[in-house]
Amino acid sequence: MSWFAPPRDIATKVHARLPESLRAPARSEWADANKGGQAVDSFLEGPCLAADGTLYLVDIPFGRALAVSPAGDWRVVVRYEGWPNGLKVRADGTLLVADYRRGLVAIDAGTGAVASVLATQHSESFKGLNDLALAADGSVWFTDQGQTGLHDPTGRVYRLGADGALSRILGNCPSPNGLAFNRAGTHLYVALTRAGQIWRVNADPGTLGAKTQLFAQLPGGVSGPDGLVVDGQDRVIVCDPGHGCAWVLSKWGEPLFRIASCGGRAITNAVLAPDGRTLLLTDSDTGQVLAAELPA
Repeated sequence: MSWFAPPRDIATKVHARLPESLRAPARSEWADANKGGQAVDSFLEGPCLAADGTLYLVDIPFGRALAVSPAGDWRVVVRYEGWPNGLKVRADGTLLVADYRRGLVAIDAGTGAVASVLATQHSESFKGLNDLALAADGSVWFTDQGQTGLHDPTGRVYRLGADGALSRILGNCPSPNGLAFNRAGTHLYVALTRAGQIWRVNADPGTLGAKTQLFAQLPGGVSGPDGLVVDGQDRVIVCDPGHGCAWVLSKWGEPLFRIASCGGRAITNAVLAPDGRTLLLTDSDTGQVLAAELPA
């Protein structure tokens, strides 16, 4: 049975490509675990934009934070001992990182200085952080994915308040990954990679996590939803490396568009440009950033 009309395709083009000078294929502990022991030269994730138009990214296996200027010039902000995954720019210009190895980490975008923000939860180690979202009240929401999945649905979603108080919002997630708030900030969308689902979570301070709802069920495959973005029309953009695309869903959960990759399959995360129409997506297979224009 088909519940919805087939989504219309949106094309992509290459916006930026990691230069050869920053590529050096090598085996690593991360590649051994996630790429079958292949030598990789990068795995880009966590795209976010600063107020001056700089595009920031992370490179997981090599522990790098990268910056791409509006003119297209790349530089390494810092290389450190970690596996940075999710990335956001705070209002003061600091980069906040969800690091699989080190928890929440802050990076000074100018000097590259790295500082720990939260390495444990109530003295217990995290399973392995994946992504984060910044709320209007100054709180930081992040996923603790580790190796959870349908076999072990114990992944977590946390809220770190502006006052430093840490709250576990969900603790029954099969592989929680990307996060994004709706425009009103009343609900949080969470990608559950190995369940192929998007959950809609109550973010109201009085009823955090209550009435968590299955928002969308994606097609099955070898990998599920990753990064999430909400646009100005409250549409939810879902990066789907398993199917080599990103899906655009209405605020009601209806599939509207399919953003097809012009590069590799691993479309892992995305960020919306200030114009509200241009979407930049990390193509982690090829070390590229793709661009797509969303319909009005």
